[in-house]
Amino acid sequence: MENQDIILLTPDELRSYINTRDEKDYMMVDVRQPLEYQRAHIPGATLFPLPELESKLFTLPSDRDLVFYCHVGGRSLAAADLAAGAEVTEKQVFQLHGGIMSWDGKVLPGFPRVQVFDKTAGHDALLMTSMELEKGAFRFYSHLRDNWPGASFSKTVGELALAETAHARTIYRFWRQTVPDPPAFEDLFDSLKGDIIEGGEPVADVLDRIQNAGENPCIVVLETALSIEYAAYDLYRTMAEKVESVEAKEAFLSISQAEKAHMRKLAAAIPDCSET
Repeated sequence: MENQDIILLTPDELRSYINTRDEKDYMMVDVRQPLEYQRAHIPGATLFPLPELESKLFTLPSDRDLVFYCHVGGRSLAAADLAAGAEVTEKQVFQLHGGIMSWDGKVLPGFPRVQVFDKTAGHDALLMTSMELEKGAFRFYSHLRDNWPGASFSKTVGELALAETAHARTIYRFWRQTVPDPPAFEDLFDSLKGDIIEGGEPVADVLDRIQNAGENPCIVVLETALSIEYAAYDLYRTMAEKVESVEAKEAFLSISQAEKAHMRKLAAAIPDCSET
């Protein structure tokens, strides 16, 4: 059975949703850390920190809508996907786009969107898009590793930078079968711009936002990374459905599984962010 759809809500849509539903019809789930929740949360929300959520998924109600939110959207997107994939509830799964920042009217313009590719595109175009996505993620993680060497997230993003290159190389094996006289992988990977992070937002813009996040950018880094990994996960699930080759299908399903592992790795790193 396919995953449930995740329904994205704007703050106005969520307010309308709350005003037209009985409390017994839904659960609002805050997947941030306890100190974040103590500082501010949407009234009525129940705290389920993302690093703990997977082990507690089936304590969530099966007969109510589930509405997930976090700081700016990365953690809640991962949480909503966990719940939808496990079919925890018989009802609907929602996610607040832009998180509590958008709820408070403070969301930063241009915060990464999830859609990065045209699901109706041809096989070769999807393969190229996926390599661009991997290159963008590689640039993103490499910059974070090199510029914040002492940060709590440095080891995690360094490992992910290496993983993105490995994924791109796997994709290349199938892409080179779709074009005449393909260049060597190293030449192709070096030539890719890697500007695609979420809705095609330039890597430089994302990094500028993190640079301006203050003295402790950890949460913004990890939520942005979760959004990137979710986008890649969604892409490879789509590609696995589109390709006819059994070998390619297995490869893309394997990469999508790896992207889920990356999301878990990022979620596990969140408690190490110093909460000041």
